[in-house]
Amino acid sequence: MDGLSRRGVLLGGSALGAVGALGIVAPEAWSWSATGSAVGASTGANPATVHDGAADKVVRALFERGEVDRVNELLADWTHNDQALPARLPSDLHAFLESARRLPSWADQAKMARYFDYNATRGLYIAVAYGMGSGMMSCVIPREAKAVYYSAGGADMKDRIAKTAKLGYDVGAKNAYGPTGRMIVTCVKTRLTHAAVRYLLPKSRHWNAAAPETKPISQADIMVTWHSLATFTHNKIKAWQVPISAAESSSFLHIWQVTAHMLGVHDEFIPATWASANAQSRQVLDPILAPSKEGIELAHILTSLAADFDLGLSRTAFRSFTRYTLGDQIADWLEIPRQPFWDQFVESGWPAFVKFREGTMTLPLPPQGYWMFDEFLRQGALFYLGEGRRINITMPTGNNPNYS
Repeated sequence: MDGLSRRGVLLGGSALGAVGALGIVAPEAWSWSATGSAVGASTGANPATVHDGAADKVVRALFERGEVDRVNELLADWTHNDQALPARLPSDLHAFLESARRLPSWADQAKMARYFDYNATRGLYIAVAYGMGSGMMSCVIPREAKAVYYSAGGADMKDRIAKTAKLGYDVGAKNAYGPTGRMIVTCVKTRLTHAAVRYLLPKSRHWNAAAPETKPISQADIMVTWHSLATFTHNKIKAWQVPISAAESSSFLHIWQVTAHMLGVHDEFIPATWASANAQSRQVLDPILAPSKEGIELAHILTSLAADFDLGLSRTAFRSFTRYTLGDQIADWLEIPRQPFWDQFVESGWPAFVKFREGTMTLPLPPQGYWMFDEFLRQGALFYLGEGRRINITMPTGNNPNYS
């Protein structure tokens, strides 16, 4: 059995190696059945041609009026879900934000609270899947890699990762979408950032020369990234034999469904069940994974940053963990060198660690202790990435200056 099969990449339940090795490309037409969506119906739209009209309109106006820097400053202290919007915002932006911050009618706070309870004890596994799985997988999603590389984020990857890490932290925090949480604000600010990138990137001759699309970050692109986070991580949890009840699995899905909606995705593109999520992932994520020069460069930057944030995890160990989490093919695409000792150590050591940790969960003290340890790691990572400052998601005002 080859390395890919043995490690079970499980992207949407399929074997990644077979897809990539055969060179299958993503279908141009959207054929996923919307009967499996959050609303169970479809308008017939192809999400590859749908963006975020409301956000794009208001952000384009901000650029045309020269107000982006001022708005970024005004929004800097808007951090919590129940917080009033800052005074002196442009009226069109104020109206957009008030609309965008409303949760969908189907959001279930009890379900989302149950996800926090699960994340409190299993957050380490989720963080590993997010960071060494999803984060590195983004480097083999060509459209995403090119958009990051040639946008402002590509010039300061530490800052770019900090903002992504904030979203990953906020979605798992207590009361994430409740009054005192931060996730609504994080999602709305991310919508503004995406709109700014859509406004700016088409002006980059380097991105235009490298990218197959004429406008970045479509709703299909957002769902591809959604699957690289939510679907991939849920499947990894199961592959690693981490206990997850039906109710916990449902809460995991629900909080990510709400997140997709809050990021501006139309409900008809949001899967209603994990079965429909896996089906969609097999169509939109698995076939497009491929190496690119931009993705390889980003992967090298990410491994260097991970080595700088040293809590006992060396660059060597990080690379081996990436190979273990994503499989040999992706690791080879990203030019991650094989390291026989560390590769074998991680492959045998991680399942043993999971088994040991899970075996202690019934004891009185470990669950609380694990939460404290995991929270220390999460806060430490955010402190390092944010360089000791509060991480604030802002609209970029230009593209990567190295590729002007």
